[in-house]
Amino acid sequence: MPHAHDNPRPEPQHDPYAAFRIPAYRVFVIGWFLAMVGTRIQSVAIGWEMYSRTGDALSLGLVGLAQALPTMLLALPAGYLADRFSRVKLNIISLAAMTLTSLSLAVISYRAGSVNLMYLILFLDASAVMLGRPARSALIPQLVPREAFPNAVTWNTSLSQISGVLGPAIGGVIVAFSVPFAYVMAATSSLIFIVFLAIIPIRVSKRPVGAASFTELVAGIRFVWNTRIILTMITLDLFAVLLGGAVYLLPIFAQDILKVGATGFGWLRAAPAVGAFFMALLLIYMPPMKNAGRALLLNVAGFGVATIIFGFSQSFWLSFVMLFLTGAFDNVSMVIRGTLQQLLTPDHMRGRVSAVSSIFVGASNELGGLESGVVAHWLGPVFSVVSGGIGTLLVVLAASYMSPQLRRFGSLTDTPPSEEITTPTPPYGIESRPVAGQSGTADD
Repeated sequence: MPHAHDNPRPEPQHDPYAAFRIPAYRVFVIGWFLAMVGTRIQSVAIGWEMYSRTGDALSLGLVGLAQALPTMLLALPAGYLADRFSRVKLNIISLAAMTLTSLSLAVISYRAGSVNLMYLILFLDASAVMLGRPARSALIPQLVPREAFPNAVTWNTSLSQISGVLGPAIGGVIVAFSVPFAYVMAATSSLIFIVFLAIIPIRVSKRPVGAASFTELVAGIRFVWNTRIILTMITLDLFAVLLGGAVYLLPIFAQDILKVGATGFGWLRAAPAVGAFFMALLLIYMPPMKNAGRALLLNVAGFGVATIIFGFSQSFWLSFVMLFLTGAFDNVSMVIRGTLQQLLTPDHMRGRVSAVSSIFVGASNELGGLESGVVAHWLGPVFSVVSGGIGTLLVVLAASYMSPQLRRFGSLTDTPPSEEITTPTPPYGIESRPVAGQSGTADD
C-alpha cells in the first residue's frame, strides 16, 4: 500500500521573473533604473571635476563628507516620514529637489563657479536623496507579494549594477567633452522618474494621525537593536564599506598611477557594477542560497582581498578585474542584507528601519570616501586602499566570531514572517494595501 511519504510534494519551480510579472513593480523599477543611471553619471562628473580643478585627494574626501552629513542628520526624520505619509509623494518631492540641485551644479560648472559652492549644492542634493531613500526602500515590499520579494531584491541589485555599468561608462564619455551636460542628464533622469511614480497603479493606504513623538522617531533603532541578526549585518557592512572606499580614489589611480585618462576612469568606475551585474544574473536564475549567513561572510572577505590586490596593481586590466570582483562579491551581500532586512521588518516599521540602515550603511559609503581621501592625502593612495582591504578582513573575522547566529543562518526562503518578530506595538493601525493588477494583497 503506498504511503504519502513515498511521493513527496515537489518544491515550487523557481521563477526568475516573478517580480516583473507585477505591473506596479515594473513601472517603479523602470523609472528608478533611469534615475540611477543619471545619478551615476553625475557621480562620475563630480569626482572628475573636483580633482581636475583642485588636484588634491582631500577634495574627493570632502565630496564624501558633504554627501554623508545629510544621511546622519536626516535619516531618522526621513524614516519617520516614510512610515507616516505617502511614500510615493515623498519620493516625488525628493526627486524634484534632486532635479533642482543637478541643474544648479550644471550652471556652476558651466561658469567655473566656486568649488565651495559646489560642496554646498552637494550637501543639499544629498539631503534631497535622504528625504526619499527610506520611502523608496519601504515601498518595494508593498509592490510585490512576500514570496516574490527575494526575486525583487535580486532584480533591484541587478538593475542597480546595470546602471552602474551604463552610468559611469556614459559619464566618462560625456565628461570628456562637457561636464555640465552630465549634470543636465542627471536632472532629466530625475524628472522621468517623477512621471513614472505618478502613474504607479497602487492604492493609497491609511496613514497615522496625531502628534509626532520622540519614541516613534527612534523606534527603528530599538527594533534593529532587538533584532540582532539585522544589527550584525548592518555593523558588518558599516565597517567593510567604511574601510573599503577605494572607488573615491579612482580619479587618482586613473590619472597618476594607471594613466588611462577620463575614458579609462569611466571604465574603472564601471568595473564593480559590471561584476555585480554578472553575479546578479547568476543569482536570478539560481535557487535561493542554502547557507546565506556563511555566504555573506565569505563574500565580504572576498571584497577585502580584491581591494588589497587593486591597491598594489600597476596594470589597468588587473585593476579592472579586481574592481570587477569587488562588485561581484558585494552584490551577493547586498541581496542577502536587503532580503533579510525587509522580510524581518513589519511594514509599519520599514521606513524607520531603512533609515537606521541608511545611517550606518549609506553614510559609511561617503564617510569611507572621506577616510580614504584623508589617508591618501597624508600616506598616499596605495596605502589608503590596501589598509582598507586589510581592515575589511579583520571586520569579517570579528563578525564571524561574535555572531554565530549569522554564521549558521540558512536559506533566505526560511526567513520567518515579520509578524513573528517581537516589536513594539505601533501607536496606530496600518491597513494592508492591495496592488492594482495583482491577485491577493501585497505583503505589508
